[in-house]
Amino acid sequence: MIRKLSTSLAALATVFGVCATPARAAEVHVAVAANFTAPMQKIAAAFAADSGHQAVLAFGATGKLYAQIANGAPFEVFLSADDETPARLTREGLADPASRFTYAIGKLVLWSPEPGLVDDKGAVLRNGSFRHLAVANPRTAPYGAAAMSVLEKLGALPTVSSRLVQGENITQTFQFVSTGNAELGFVAASQLVKDGQPLGGSRWEVPAALYEPIRQDAVLLGKGAGNPAAAALIAYLRSDKARAMIRSYGYELP
Repeated sequence: MIRKLSTSLAALATVFGVCATPARAAEVHVAVAANFTAPMQKIAAAFAADSGHQAVLAFGATGKLYAQIANGAPFEVFLSADDETPARLTREGLADPASRFTYAIGKLVLWSPEPGLVDDKGAVLRNGSFRHLAVANPRTAPYGAAAMSVLEKLGALPTVSSRLVQGENITQTFQFVSTGNAELGFVAASQLVKDGQPLGGSRWEVPAALYEPIRQDAVLLGKGAGNPAAAALIAYLRSDKARAMIRSYGYELP
């Protein structure tokens, strides 16, 4: 069984929301869903400056990260792109159930770097004026599963099925679109922010009613039990400072 955290996470969040440098800094190895790459890089830098601890980050599709964790990868904290995978890890005794919480709620966007290609109602999916539509692998990436749900609910899947190109994760999916290998694609809203400014092109912010809420949960893994840097990072993610950074990338907060 995973040992429960002995220190109040809320209290730690308060401490790190101000600033504190521990007597002995430590490292924490973190598995991070690909959609959260940019915000987590920013949060990790602030976490290091405020706490002295270092977060060593690895990014990937949630399903693949789960497989690595289940097979003994040395991750200590997991930031998933869904809430089901962390719940599964807790049921399997690989994570501390008391530590699990929703750190962000993701938004799905249909985007093209080409101005005017994507309309504000997503009708482009039905009129077929494109050759390739990028989506993340729905079997391993929650944003890919959400994209397929949208296509099914719109009745557009028969029209676009032969034009789909699949990214291993949402980062690769975004790369397909941004490099022109696909004219448009379903990406995370957080990917369309750079240096605090929205990327150009055209987009449709997909209505939340067309896909299940993308509740992204964080959890302390078994290998992180007893590591003060792991407990501190979990707490830091709940601080006002981290939440402001998360919101700045277009996520909603619970």
